[in-house]
Amino acid sequence: MYKPDLSNTDLRIFPKILRMQAEANGDTGFLLNDDVHITFAQAEDLTNRLATGLSNMGLRKGERIGIYMGNRPEFVLLTLAANKLGAVWVPINTDYKGDWLRDSIQRSRCKLLATDSEYYPRVAAMRKDLAIPAWLLLNDSQTSADGVSEYAELLQQEPFHSDYSEQDYGDTCAILWTSGTTGKSKGVMQNYNGWIRAIFQGASILYDTQPGDVAYCAMPLFNAGAWVTAIYRALLEGIPCAIEARFSVSHFWERIAHFQATQTFLIGAMGVFLWNQPETDNDADNTLRKAMLVPFPPNLWEAFEKRFAVELGRTGLGQSECQLITTQPEARDDVPVYSLGFAPDDVEMMLCDDEGKQVAVGEPGEICIKPLEPHILFNGYFDDPQATAAAYRGEWYLTGDMARQDPDTGALFFVDRKKDAVRYAGRNISTLEVESVFRRHPGIADVAAFGIPSAEVESEHELKVDVVLKAGESASADEICRFVNDNAPYYFVPRYLEFVSELPYTPTNKVQKYLLREKGVSADTWDRKQAGFELKR
Repeated sequence: MYKPDLSNTDLRIFPKILRMQAEANGDTGFLLNDDVHITFAQAEDLTNRLATGLSNMGLRKGERIGIYMGNRPEFVLLTLAANKLGAVWVPINTDYKGDWLRDSIQRSRCKLLATDSEYYPRVAAMRKDLAIPAWLLLNDSQTSADGVSEYAELLQQEPFHSDYSEQDYGDTCAILWTSGTTGKSKGVMQNYNGWIRAIFQGASILYDTQPGDVAYCAMPLFNAGAWVTAIYRALLEGIPCAIEARFSVSHFWERIAHFQATQTFLIGAMGVFLWNQPETDNDADNTLRKAMLVPFPPNLWEAFEKRFAVELGRTGLGQSECQLITTQPEARDDVPVYSLGFAPDDVEMMLCDDEGKQVAVGEPGEICIKPLEPHILFNGYFDDPQATAAAYRGEWYLTGDMARQDPDTGALFFVDRKKDAVRYAGRNISTLEVESVFRRHPGIADVAAFGIPSAEVESEHELKVDVVLKAGESASADEICRFVNDNAPYYFVPRYLEFVSELPYTPTNKVQKYLLREKGVSADTWDRKQAGFELKR
């Protein structure tokens, strides 16, 4: 275990940090799964060879490499190799397929696309449409791919050497696409310091890492949470990170034991699923020491800790644009576990109304941030200066998250997203994006998507969609949902669907979704689970 001193901001770029770990902590494992055990020294050598290979394929500083592959150490190595060139990595959500996948790749304007044998078939058919100059395949199943370079070939290149003097801690190193909770998804340009600040002031404190700790990552690598809580934190703290292909409720504790993992981060719904598993006599017999479950029902907090003999870390609030908005550096008896905590010292924060005026203490308002140091916020939205400008009011960044401040403790408590969204399985799903997929169906005239409170997880919703068919058209719920499943992420398929004759509109032509939520589920509602509809992931 080695924690480098990064007080000098010149050192705050990932290629330099990896090199420091390789020199001071080289024999320690860094990236693990069932197939490989890569030390920090090996990661330095592998990424140097990959960087040479990527350069030979035409990748240059400031250009983008799209990565469309599953959770695996090679994904991480490619990101570090790209950053060694000053290039930018763009993860593509592996739940995407069809038109949704094509649009995401095209909007990323990648110079190179890297994928693996599992996901290559999805993009192979659209290669002519994508106009990407170079393709890279991690070929672990003898996949046939003409005109595509192989990952293994890049590892035979001579190692790349650089002093990284032309890179800065404020440079864009990655672009992560938002879930599009308030409209079309946006590419958030992440700088090095944004990640590192969130780890230093949030994740590292909460995990209280000790020698011998092993981080366990079951979150998808296209999600920022995986990097802040596991991958980059392991890099900064000099500990191993076990990368799981995907989260499994039934095998979770078995996998924790397999890697002897001591730390993990999970979406709160995953924690609820673990809680709902049948109790056993050896539930507490595991190696896990610290876990973050976000957000987790407060009424289960203490019982979960006792049953599984694990300490749950109090959390805060973050988003892609500002990866640390609030935090709880220490637990306080007078602040409930479900609090968002407090603003860090390097930002000024206000809760504001729609006009930008500060609300009274105790009243809900939008969290607005003014950074007091450089490179705390994102570098803007990729290819979208209008959206970037709209995210600010003068010097203040508008988070879109609503909170209220407790008058006694000063702690913040989450209220809601300012715009409409549905939270399902840990994802903030944009109802606008769901509706856009439904509208592509030739038989649909109008549609409204909204959330129904989940009976299992208080903080989550089940997705319901009300559909108005075109005159003379007939379509079944099963047929429409199969269309959605084939053309969008699987979680866009609603739990409930109902055919209606019309939707309630305001005089300004906005759907009154609160009326639809109040109506909820009726006798005429189709239920995906009761119908036995099989989702294709």
